[in-house]
Amino acid sequence: MGTVLALCTSEKKGIQKQNRHTATFIEDWGIDGDAHAGKWHRQVSLLSADKIEAFKQRKPLIGDTPIEIPHGAFGENIVVQGIDFRSLPLGTRFYCNEVILELTQIGKQCHDHCQIYERMGECIMPKEGVFTKVIHGGTISEGDTMTYTLPFTAAVITISDSGSQGTRADASGPAIVEELKKRGYPVVSTAIIPDDKETISKLLTDLADKGVTHDTQAQSVNLILTTGGTGFSPRDVTPEATKAIIEKEVPGIPEVMRLESLKITPRAMLSRATAGIRGQTLIVNLPGSPKACIECMSFIMDTIVHGLEILTDKAHNCAR
Repeated sequence: MGTVLALCTSEKKGIQKQNRHTATFIEDWGIDGDAHAGKWHRQVSLLSADKIEAFKQRKPLIGDTPIEIPHGAFGENIVVQGIDFRSLPLGTRFYCNEVILELTQIGKQCHDHCQIYERMGECIMPKEGVFTKVIHGGTISEGDTMTYTLPFTAAVITISDSGSQGTRADASGPAIVEELKKRGYPVVSTAIIPDDKETISKLLTDLADKGVTHDTQAQSVNLILTTGGTGFSPRDVTPEATKAIIEKEVPGIPEVMRLESLKITPRAMLSRATAGIRGQTLIVNLPGSPKACIECMSFIMDTIVHGLEILTDKAHNCAR
């Protein structure tokens, strides 16, 4: 979630954009009155306020004069605080009031250097800026809230005998769902099932191979997070059920979870969690406690995005 700080346009290309404080977005065109609007894939540009601030901190002076960088100086249409646009995959959708934007390009090659480049010898737009097309029009003003959803869907499975029998409330599943939504993942399926290997394997297989169906519309599941059943109890069989159906193991994910968790508790070494791929679905076992689930997600989720990009053919297997 982010806050819109500026909305900038220019009547001609190649000149600095000016903050208009509010803007009207036209479907499949861009911002009304902006020179970069048109029937193409780079209708609206966005830049994170944090990246602008980092630039100011890195190069605070021109000679002995403090640098002034007004909004729009890098050619950006929208400046937003709280969203790292550069870290998001193609296909991400941004929502602000009734406006919907879809991420179409990350960075660009600069042919005509902007005024900031001429003054500073550097411009952050080619590296940190992103470009979108307008899916649905409307109006955005300074101070409005922007949210986003990733192009990847997620499912959450709680594995617990007592939870499936209704004798114990499920706290971990809802905590994972909330964290996924904060990170922009549409959660398309949740379930609570017993600690039974065959039951677990069947549900994982069905979600990976068939996805889910809502209102007769089938939807694939790109990420499955399980919680519970990774310990030493005789009924803890989640890793075994997962390994039975995955096609490729991804050992680095549970290794990082255990390594980072060991800094919090020595009991992390007792986790038997695993992770792996089936088709175009990544499956990750998380611990059974809500606190440990969120901690482990904080260690892996930023990098998992790139893995899902590769898995679903949205990116090449190299650093961007």
